[in-house]
Amino acid sequence: MPESRDAIAAAQERWHKEVAAPSLARFPERQAEFTTNSGLSVQRLYTPADVEVDYLRDLGFPGEYPYTRGVQPTMYRGRLWTMRQYAGYGTAEETNARFRYLLENGQSGLSVAFDLPTQIGYDSDSPLAEGEVGKVGVAIDTLADMETLFAGIPLDRVSTSMTINAPAAVLLAMYIAVAEKQGVSPARLSGTIQNDILKEYAARGTYIFPPEPSMRLITDIFAYCAREVPRWNTISISGYHIREAGSTAAQEVGFTLANGIAYVQAALAAGLKVDEFAPQLSFFFNAHNDFFEEVAKFRAARRLWARIMRERFQARDPRSWMLRFHTQTGGSTLTAQQPMNNIVRVTLQAFAAVCGGTQSLHTNSWDEALALPTEESVRVALRTQQIIAYESGAANTADPLAGSYYVEHLTGEIERQAAAYIAKIDEMGGAVKAIERGYVQREIQEAAYQYQRQVESGERIIVGLNKFQMEEVPPENLLTVDPAVQEAQRRRLAEVKARRDQAAVDRALAALRTAAQGTANLMPPILDAVRAYATLQEICDVLRAVFGEYRPTEEV
Repeated sequence: MPESRDAIAAAQERWHKEVAAPSLARFPERQAEFTTNSGLSVQRLYTPADVEVDYLRDLGFPGEYPYTRGVQPTMYRGRLWTMRQYAGYGTAEETNARFRYLLENGQSGLSVAFDLPTQIGYDSDSPLAEGEVGKVGVAIDTLADMETLFAGIPLDRVSTSMTINAPAAVLLAMYIAVAEKQGVSPARLSGTIQNDILKEYAARGTYIFPPEPSMRLITDIFAYCAREVPRWNTISISGYHIREAGSTAAQEVGFTLANGIAYVQAALAAGLKVDEFAPQLSFFFNAHNDFFEEVAKFRAARRLWARIMRERFQARDPRSWMLRFHTQTGGSTLTAQQPMNNIVRVTLQAFAAVCGGTQSLHTNSWDEALALPTEESVRVALRTQQIIAYESGAANTADPLAGSYYVEHLTGEIERQAAAYIAKIDEMGGAVKAIERGYVQREIQEAAYQYQRQVESGERIIVGLNKFQMEEVPPENLLTVDPAVQEAQRRRLAEVKARRDQAAVDRALAALRTAAQGTANLMPPILDAVRAYATLQEICDVLRAVFGEYRPTEEV
């Protein structure tokens, strides 16, 4: 008969007195207190007495509520996670070549990085785009660029993720229009747009419009895709950038799911039924260096979201309960010092994502603290995923760390802390109000400050940065974006404007303005404008004129 919790606790106390204490007297521990990267206290030992888990209620089985152990019954025994390397720089031609290279090397999905002007709705010929064209991603001004970006890539045979937020509706419309030109029905397209504006206000900054019209654009995408693009993930509710800004693991989960709640509420207020759109929601999380904390974080997020959707929103379709997520290894954890060490960091982070049950994964390249990645470094990053998939054994069983007393304790603690954040945000009136009041930003800033203080004091060791330093020769052959890209992109844009039907563009933009002033779904008129080769900025400028632009409040 299994021992009781009290019996185990008593035995542990005896062990401490008779075994651990004498050893500690001779060999003291390395530090007075041990914590996770997020500051959670870590005990010397974990036993069943430290874990309050009802197996069927809290863990269950993969593919069943509450999905703690994974969203698919067989997990990676059936199909591996999608290996989706984030890529984009320079012109559409250059990025198309990188896409083809990655696909030829075994990548199973595409992920598009857009340059900063594209992310905030400006064309390459805008004065505000000066010096930024093609720098941190690919420049996309019109449908012609999107056609080049996916030239020779059948869109019904590959899933594509696009990291785009404020102008997400425009880029999605361009993708649909390219598919139409390939003869591919929107119903056959699969992929994801990030489309998560709330984390832009809180952590990243690439917003355009105020919250209310931004939420309208998001829910218009939900409604349109539910009818026309049913295999598309209409949003990737993102904790990644919250973590990159300095949050803890529990804050990443709590703030991300609070944003998710806000999107669900907005869709319901727009008249959608929860089971019509919730199966198309997806999430995007970070993976940091603390292996066990990260595995626990992913498990806690799945369980908490399942309970929110079933109990709070009364969703009945099991697909609405599932937290499906993409993971990217932590860009903020990469160091410019001894950059080859980053290969090890990325491997640990990727392994945590796999053991935590991710649906797709991007592994950062070792040189990304210094520059955009080269083909060679991207290949190493992709091979890291392939080695984990085929050589580590992690893909052979679902949720391989389930039952670890430490992991189950961390899972419960992260869930508890995340739920507390959600409750506090609810008290404030929801995620939008909490962001407007600056609460989320201040919590992230405080966590980031505490972590940085620990690094600078040497309390938290970063190998090669604050310990084990060495004299180094700067790496050679880093990737640089040719400054001539800007002028080439501007010439291409001028050529498109010269040959398009300007009257058709004017009609499409006028129809979009009328729709924006009313309550109609904005996806059809945006799609018509894209088909007429209206530019990204022309479309966004129409919406700016109607909606206005967001300015952070002084309180933040």
